[in-house]
Amino acid sequence: MAQPSSDNSEEDLGTNEAGTSKIEPSEMESSETETSETEPSDTETSETEPSEPEPYDAEPKKAKQKTAKGRRRRRRRHLDNFASFATYFPRLLRQVHTGLSLSHEAMNVMDSFVKDMFEQIAEEAGSLARSNKHCTITSGEIQTAVSLLLPGEIGKYAVSEATKSVIRYNTRR
Repeated sequence: MAQPSSDNSEEDLGTNEAGTSKIEPSEMESSETETSETEPSDTETSETEPSEPEPYDAEPKKAKQKTAKGRRRRRRRHLDNFASFATYFPRLLRQVHTGLSLSHEAMNVMDSFVKDMFEQIAEEAGSLARSNKHCTITSGEIQTAVSLLLPGEIGKYAVSEATKSVIRYNTRR
């Protein structure tokens, strides 16, 4: 076999000066299924590592809104998933039993209990609203759902406490 010349050696390896591979049109058909080891395709780079947005692609930062007095107004975070009720348990415990606290494990148990009860009450109230052909869940549906889900004396106590809090809310409004 004939030895290739020194200036053709780069063409034989299939790379140019920039380090990218050259593929002849006849080789294009056979190498479409194979991926190049020297340069990953656009889809491979987007799947493996997230790229930072280019400066011209990034959205401009919004200025914070100022009130009439010149103070900045804090924006409220809108939470899609309510994370936890854990911040409310110590407050309630302080009102009932001063000096007591909850362990992390007890906090998790209480949090899952409250979330589960909330889901059950909401589901029952929703089915009551649907059966009455209403689009809105009112305090009446919630009251009925609580009395259906909680047995006996605790159900009555929960309904009376909820009624008191709804009355207190309406008078302060």
